[in-house]
Parts: sequence; structure tokens; C-alpha cells
Amino acid sequence: MGTRGIRIEGLRKRYGSGDTAVDALRRVDMHVEPGEVVGLIGPSGSGKSTLLKCLGAVIDPTAGRMTLGDEATYDDGWKVRDLRALRRDRIGFVFQAPYLIPFLDVTDNVALPPMLAGAPNAEARARALELLAALDVRHRARAMPSQLSGGEQQRVAIARGLVNRPPVILADEPTAPLDSERAMAVVRILNDMARRFETAIIVVTHDEKIIPTFRRIYHIRDGVTHEEAGEGRAFE
Repeated sequence: MGTRGIRIEGLRKRYGSGDTAVDALRRVDMHVEPGEVVGLIGPSGSGKSTLLKCLGAVIDPTAGRMTLGDEATYDDGWKVRDLRALRRDRIGFVFQAPYLIPFLDVTDNVALPPMLAGAPNAEARARALELLAALDVRHRARAMPSQLSGGEQQRVAIARGLVNRPPVILADEPTAPLDSERAMAVVRILNDMARRFETAIIVVTHDEKIIPTFRRIYHIRDGVTHEEAGEGRAFE
């Protein structure tokens, strides 16, 4: 296991108690290596959203263990004192909608997370511009979100998710609003960024266009994960 991957063992999430208890996650076992992009698929109600919220430290699991790199972040209870700092510094999020701040330009949208983490403004902006260049949207650095195409907005959102160099990125339906060409472009970007920054990326998706691109896939059914080999054919 690399020092920047993620491992999940026996993760459970129960809502409620007694006769009304619902087990949203019954047993989740996953591992994602540094530089790897893994797909997470399953029908509605299977537990995907709950799992993503647990991994992102948005809700508390009920039991199990989560390890980020060499550090156990959850082991039948949180082992990290500051969950907000964990979300800010060690987990990147990419959503179906870009959620860019409309009154900030592209550079400031990407630079905001490191600024919030205490980085000097000049350093945060330099890091933002480096990522925008890597994602081929450097020429839009001073544009406002409303001036961008949907594909450009999603690239900026990916840059924002990567800017604090988190060891893990959670991408929730990142290609859902995009056509086939742009969807494949986003998947290629995620694979390139995973390799370049040694990031472990989990992509939750229903998008049939991109499922063949994953080398490994986790199916989640009734709150239980099942690993299988993917085709990985788009990146041979």
C-alpha cells in the first residue's frame, strides 16, 4: 500500500435504532492505490451516497476502519480531532455540478481552498494557475464562471478539488451533465491527474459511457461492496 492511498475495512452505517434501524452500509471493503482511479457503481438506494459521505467525513460511520496513507482516520470512531481540516486538506471533492462561486473569477475559485488553509495569496494563486495550465484552461484564468462552457466549468472544479494536493479525491457523478466527448475528456483528466499527483480517486457514476474506462470497479449492492476487474480499455 502506498503512503497516499485509501483503505476501507468493514465499514458500516446504520440509521436509527431498534425496530426502525436501517443498515445503509452493511460491509464496505475497498482499497485505492496512489495514482489509481476506481469506479463505484450501484443502483439507486444501494449506499453509494452514504459511502461517499462517510469517506468525506460528512457523516459518521457506525463501525469499521478507514485509513488514509499510513494513518487510521476512523476506527470504530474518528481518530482525527479536526474533521473540517481533514476535509479541507486531505480529501478533494468533485461534484456533478461545478459549484463555482459566481462572483469570483476562475483563478480565485481555485485559489480559495489553499487560502482558507492558510497559504499566502500569491502562493495559492500560483498553485491555481499551475493546475489551470495542466487542465488546459489557463487562458480562462480571469474569466467569471458564467463565461465558461460546461466542460470548462468542470475542469475548473477539478482544479479546485486538486489544489490542496489531497491524497484522495471523491468524484460524485462528475460526467453526468456532459456529452460523450466531454465526459471522456474529464475521465482522461482524472486519470492524468491521478498519475501526476499520486492521488487515489474514487468515481461514483451511473454513466455507461465511462464505466469501460476503469481498470477496477466496486459494485455496491444492499450496502455491500463487490470488487471486479474493469476493462480499462480507453487508456491502454
